[in-house]
Amino acid sequence: MMETYGLEKLGIVNPKAVYRNLTPAQLTEAALARGEGKLSNTGALVVTTGKYTGRSPKDKFIVDTPAVHDDIAWGSVNVPIEKEKFNAIKAKVVAYLQNREIFLFDGMAGADPVCTRKFRIVNELASQNLFIRDLLIRPTAEELANYGEPDFTIIAAPGFKCVPEIDGVNSEAAIMVDYEEKLVVICGSQYSGEIKKSVFSVMNYLMPKEGVLPMHCSANMDPETQETAVFFGLSGTGKTTLSADPNRKLIGDDEHGWSDRGIFNFEGGCYAKCIDLTEENEPEIYNAIKFGSLVENVVMDEETREFDFTDDSLTENTRVGYPVDFISNAQVPGVGGIPKVVIFLTADAFGVLPPIARLDQDAAMYHFVTGFTSKLAGTERGITEPQPTFSTLFGEPFMPMEPSVYANMLGERIQKYNTKVYLVNTGWTGGPYGVGSRMKLKYTRAMVTAALNGSFDNVEYKHDDVFNLDIPQSCPDVPSEIMNPRDTWADKDAYDAQAKKLAKMFQENFEKKYPNMPENIKAAGPKAE
Repeated sequence: MMETYGLEKLGIVNPKAVYRNLTPAQLTEAALARGEGKLSNTGALVVTTGKYTGRSPKDKFIVDTPAVHDDIAWGSVNVPIEKEKFNAIKAKVVAYLQNREIFLFDGMAGADPVCTRKFRIVNELASQNLFIRDLLIRPTAEELANYGEPDFTIIAAPGFKCVPEIDGVNSEAAIMVDYEEKLVVICGSQYSGEIKKSVFSVMNYLMPKEGVLPMHCSANMDPETQETAVFFGLSGTGKTTLSADPNRKLIGDDEHGWSDRGIFNFEGGCYAKCIDLTEENEPEIYNAIKFGSLVENVVMDEETREFDFTDDSLTENTRVGYPVDFISNAQVPGVGGIPKVVIFLTADAFGVLPPIARLDQDAAMYHFVTGFTSKLAGTERGITEPQPTFSTLFGEPFMPMEPSVYANMLGERIQKYNTKVYLVNTGWTGGPYGVGSRMKLKYTRAMVTAALNGSFDNVEYKHDDVFNLDIPQSCPDVPSEIMNPRDTWADKDAYDAQAKKLAKMFQENFEKKYPNMPENIKAAGPKAE
């Protein structure tokens, strides 16, 4: 009799076969045999995800039940769906999965044992099962033998397409979280990031109830002193790149919790962008694309099977998922101390924000809730060039509760531990997008290093009245002329107009979204006049 590992509890009573926690070799073989992808010359499994090459925020829903209703910050991001609609779609997805091969991965999120949660992922595709095996924390043989019941289950069936007129959703895709039933259903989209971010959204709901601040950030630490730093930022701002520092140990590249014991990675893997990837600029990521990793939407030569990382014909949001230990300097398990430095990353397409600025506690709270960056091409469907965006907490799509819940937790920690905070612009300098140039990675790395090692503690600062920021005037290995963005523009009047334009957008966004924020935090932001 076939072992079903309790799948019948989900209603999947007649699977063709069930495979649980297969090895990367077994999953790669299965994916190739099923025609899901191809092998590259590095041994990585390469897939294309079809219509959906990025997250689809308009297709994400939270099931509105009495038990969770008052916890959720409902609105255009956290969109409710009725339990009946959810149940109807879930029943169709379950029916679709009958008589199919099912790939299970029973893993964990949360490297701090006190906060670990068990996640069962139910996949239609072997390639997606390989992805989530790479991305979650992989149980030991003993942990798997004693796994018991999962805390949360995610069903991913990209082959099932919704019918919006019948199912009451917006497209053929739906990503639905039922916090009360402890179940996520993902259908219609093969973009694996939806599975990863669903785990994150669940942890962002569970952790604050235990006094843990969940963060959309990367983290690394000094191998000698164990001094820890975290990097907040939206996709494309440099979280993964900057945290993969060859001189520091990588704790994780995207999702962490901050408890009284320190910080810890939610994940056991990384999901890095591949566009324009070079071995010279990002050797750790480049060398992680090997057997056992899953590559999405990167074009390769059919004969040589060599990648063309510059080809964005499928999407600019090309990706690779791999276990964190594919990075040579990974910190395993992914735990670190209390952060000494917090860095907010922004990619300013206006070209007017300084490359680095120091923030006091009020300014840190302001920029944390504001979460300014430019959405870069490809990270979401329909984005073809950078657009200014304000994403609360540098992770609005994944934060189900009121922003003040998370913001207050960060403010308390900055005060309690005297953590230093910096705003770093990885975007444009010398002019806006299309005129100026992207900040050189080597300069950003040098500024981050200076922030981490205390080089900015005793340098001269200049106050920028428009953005209300304190800008260090010198940094080792960085030309002093790029420290003040106005100096990099040929047309100073154009800079002033652009700066006021962006400052006004900051003010309007803050007044609209956070009318009840304390006056001291509001006053710490930009001043258009």
